[in-house]
Amino acid sequence: MADNEGGTDRTTIVETGGGGGGGVLAVVLLIIVVLVLLFLFRDQLGFGGSKTTINVPDKIDVTVNQN
Repeated sequence: MADNEGGTDRTTIVETGGGGGGGVLAVVLLIIVVLVLLFLFRDQLGFGGSKTTINVPDKIDVTVNQN
């Protein structure tokens, strides 16, 4: 008779499909799309554009108290 008291070890291999770079690619594409939209609508959002004016005075009067 055969001796079956030792038991049998079994190994199960589960394949997950590989890849794994899809999430990183999606995040990078999302960041690129957001940056392009910010660039396209920068005037409506209030930053950038040619409407900025800076006024610099020709003369500044300073009074110093001397004792």
